[in-house]
Amino acid sequence: MEPFVAQRPGARAVAPGRVGADGGYPSEFGILAPFVADATVTDVFVNGPGPVWVDRGVGTVASSITVDEEALRDLAVRLMALAGRHIDETSPCVDARLHDGIRVHAVLPPVSTRGTLLSIRLPRIRRLSLDDLAGAGFFGPGALEFVRGLVARRRNVLVTGAGGSGKTTLLAAMLGAAPPGERIVAIEDVAELRVDHPHFVSLEARQANLEGAGAVPLDRLVREALRMRPDRLVLGECRGAEVRDLLAALNTGHDGGAGTLHANSLGDVPARLEALGALAGMSADAVSRQAVSAISAVLHLERRDGVRMLAQTGRFELDPHGRLRVAPT
Repeated sequence: MEPFVAQRPGARAVAPGRVGADGGYPSEFGILAPFVADATVTDVFVNGPGPVWVDRGVGTVASSITVDEEALRDLAVRLMALAGRHIDETSPCVDARLHDGIRVHAVLPPVSTRGTLLSIRLPRIRRLSLDDLAGAGFFGPGALEFVRGLVARRRNVLVTGAGGSGKTTLLAAMLGAAPPGERIVAIEDVAELRVDHPHFVSLEARQANLEGAGAVPLDRLVREALRMRPDRLVLGECRGAEVRDLLAALNTGHDGGAGTLHANSLGDVPARLEALGALAGMSADAVSRQAVSAISAVLHLERRDGVRMLAQTGRFELDPHGRLRVAPT
């Protein structure tokens, strides 16, 4: 069974401004342009001077292309400038979104001890539906019907998994299955969700400028989104204090909402939520009770031998001591 990330043959479609002199490659990516233009590539990594590493959905492998430190640093600075961000020794770690949903993360020395680090995540050109995922072996027996039922019944869902397990892909497919008349408002640190839905809008957090002003953090965007009368409220990834606002919103009648959370196993999810709640000044008891009330289902994803899949499902409940746990379903 092929992994669902590598189903599109041919060259990656390029948006206006991404076509280089060769007529097809996004020239601003320099030596990395052929990988960015390749429809089968999902991630590109450069770990300092040396080879470029590429993931085509079946694991990361070293390519025959190498880059030196000077060219790599220049590329990182140029890409961040194109995204309206600034990277130097005083701001050595920057995450940005370029056109067409390309996500770029860069780290400069001395934070990186081996040279400039560059990580590029490339979105799919075709937006995958739940049926597409099912055809690629993403769902086990009965799982597709279970997920469709969650969407149809407007259940609040938390999608969990390790990095690269397909959380954003599944969430986008689920939102695309929502009725077309429902207004979906998504909040993301860096906009990655690509949803095939006529009433989908996305808000992206903004970092402070060089003077330290103008920041728009995720927790503020959650509050702004609530003023937009969403039928479904979505938080692209819970990473910090914004989990407090999301749980509060989902506990006040905003059904059909969703979020993603980085967790290595289904059993790790409660501890991760409690840790994020602590950043927002919430006690473990408050996180537990709000999570049980707000979230109907937890969908945990895994990547096995290059194939992403829905591995486990569960629901939040309180243990005999009042602590949060996930019961498999």
